[in-house]
This record gives sequence, structure tokens and C-alpha cells, in this order.
Amino acid sequence: MLILLAMLILLFLFTSVPIFISLGLGAFLSVLLLSDTQPMVLIQRLFGGIDQFSLMALPFFILAANLMDGGGLSDRILRFSRALVGHLAGGIALTAQVASMFFGALSGSSPATVIAIGKVMYPELIRGGYGKSFSGGLLASAGAISLIIPPSITLIIFGSVTGVSVGKLFIAGIGAGLVMGFVSIIYIYLYAKREKLPRDKRASGKEVGRTFLQAFWALMIPVIILGGIYTGIFSPTEAAGVSAIYALFVGLFIYRELNFKSIFSICKESAITSAQVLVLVAAAQVLGWVLTRERLPQLVVEVITENIHSAWMFLLVLNIILLLMGMFMEGVAAIIVTAPLVYPAAMALGIDPVHLGVVVIANLAIGMYTPPFGMNIFVTQTITKIGLSEMMPGIFRFLAVNLVGLLLVTYIPELSLFLVNLLN
Repeated sequence: MLILLAMLILLFLFTSVPIFISLGLGAFLSVLLLSDTQPMVLIQRLFGGIDQFSLMALPFFILAANLMDGGGLSDRILRFSRALVGHLAGGIALTAQVASMFFGALSGSSPATVIAIGKVMYPELIRGGYGKSFSGGLLASAGAISLIIPPSITLIIFGSVTGVSVGKLFIAGIGAGLVMGFVSIIYIYLYAKREKLPRDKRASGKEVGRTFLQAFWALMIPVIILGGIYTGIFSPTEAAGVSAIYALFVGLFIYRELNFKSIFSICKESAITSAQVLVLVAAAQVLGWVLTRERLPQLVVEVITENIHSAWMFLLVLNIILLLMGMFMEGVAAIIVTAPLVYPAAMALGIDPVHLGVVVIANLAIGMYTPPFGMNIFVTQTITKIGLSEMMPGIFRFLAVNLVGLLLVTYIPELSLFLVNLLN
């Protein structure tokens, strides 16, 4: 059955059938043709796969991200970031990087971060002499960090698939996201210093304070989310609802850039995006049930434990596999397919489950801008109008830099687990 299942899924994918149909229909046909299991069981698994309390966070975080973008929060984050780092070597590029990290902590959406930051910063980068290739690579890679920094949709998916605490994954994502962002910051600084690129005049303390106060309501979102989770006021799922209501309140009554017409449009867009993600989760849960029924996770564990005897080697192989998958698959789909297989093997080797989750997400974040099918590449192209061949040198610059960050996150677990251990 596993051979037929693999053949069907590959056939569907290579004929451009949507991923959720490829996974769900492949599993359904395999069971129908080679098993005596009643098809109704698969229908039950389809609906049961999304009947999870933790998955309720997805539509709320997606709604919150769209409300933040439409409510003027991203513009204020940009102004504050520029006041902080604009006077340093590479100040304009550093602003794009830092603002992407801030906005990632608000939205949890990589494409949303690229659009929100890129459409404002790309003209500034070009005027600053950074060139199209460098600017495109920077925006695509900086937006990808949103997958790691909480609240991250991919961290929620990993937690729902494996049972790992979403709250702990969120806290671990802070350290990992800062590491990935910091290696890019170092590279930008050195590059701009070598090329003698212009920088802003140093902002006065009054200017920094003013932009901070303007961005204060936006910056409070991650504080409310993470503070509420770890003080026990609300769960990660409830935090998603709180963040959406808070973003609506700020955009409507404080920044006053939302109106009821735009709210309706944002809700409609968020509902469509949520449906796209959740139907993929449902189809993948059916696939996961079939794979478990055929004992594939146990077979994978046996192969790994017989041939890989150290956590160090396992993580290296996992990184290679996930980086390759990231070139062709969207992050949520890759997690749903791989997490049930690698999780038992990682536990057998004594790898911390929270650290495993962060490593998986860090790999898939890099996959968001890895050719040929990294989503951020296409999102960046839509706002910059840069040709793919022209963007590639810049993409590969930041790919090499972030691979260094990935190795640090992978082999120094304390970088991501420090805050988790401290809070526990």
C-alpha cells in the first residue's frame, strides 16, 4: 500500500493537483483499492483531524496579522526601527531586517511580513544604493524569520501534530528567531561598511522616544501574548483570540486606520486563508492515519536507530532532508508530512522535543525563500517587480548567512531552550 500511496501522491503533485487533494485523495484511493477499511473511517479522520482546540489559534492569528497590516501597525514599527538603527552602517537595510523581526512577532505570517515591510522599504533600499538583487534577497529572507518568532502558525501546526506544548515552542522560538536575525544583521552591517553605503543621521533621544510611543500599542502585542500564556491568564489558543481583538481595537480606535468596510474585507481574506490552511491540515491527518496504520513511523524509527547512533548525526540528516523539502513544499505541508515520522526517532535519541520543533521550523523558514518554489521569492517579486534571475544572487547571499544561523540553532540547544528552562 505504501508504494501505491507514494506513487499516487507524486503523480498528483507533478500534475499540479493541489497539495490537499494530492495527500487526501492519494490516501483515500490507496485504502479503497488495497484495504478492507471502510471509506467512512477516512471521512471521520478528515473532520477529526481539525477538531483540535490548539488549531483554533490559526484563524485568529491570521485575522490578527491582517488587522495589523491594515490598521497601520506595520508603518509605526518601521518608523521606530529606523530611529533605532538607521544611523548605523547599513541602516536602511538594518531597518528592514529589524522591522521584519518586530512584525513577525506581531503577525506570525511570513508572506504578510514581506508585503507589509517590503512595499515600504524596497524603494528606500534602492535609493540607498543597495541594488535590486541585494534588496530582494534581504526582504525575502527577513520575512521568513516570521515562521520562527512567535506567534508562529508553523509552531502551532508542529505542536498540534506532535503534542508538544505550543507555549514552550513559542518561548523557544524567541531565542531561535533572534539568532537567525542576528546573523543577518551582522552580515548587513559588514556589507554596508565595505561598500560605504549611506546611513541616516542619528535620531535624537526625543525622536526615538516619539516613534516608540507611536509604536507602543503595536509592540505590546507580543508582550500580551507571551506574558498572558506564561502567567496562566490564557492558553496559546485563547491568546490568538486576544491578539485579534486587540489588533482590531488598536486599528479602529487608537490609530484609526480601520473602518467597517476594510474590516469586512480583512475578515473575508482571513477566512479564505484559514480555510486553505485547515483543509490542508485535515487532508494530511488522513495521510498520517494511513501511514501510522501501515507502521511507517515505526519503520522509520527502526531504520534510524539501526543506522544513526547519535543525535548530532540525526540532526544533520534532518536538516538536509528538510532543506530539500523546503525547496518544493510549503511549510505547513512539510511539517504535517515529516513531523509524525521524525518525532518518534528524535525521542528515541533523547532530543528535546521543543528543540526539535525549533530546528524543524528554522529549516522550513529558510525553505520559504529557497529556489525554485520558495513562496517568499514570488511574494517579493510581486512587490518589487524584480526578475527571478536578477534576484538569485541576493537570495543566495542570505541563504548562506542563514545556514550559519541554522547550524547555531541546531547544535547549541541552549540558544532556544534558555528561556524555556528559565521560565519553567
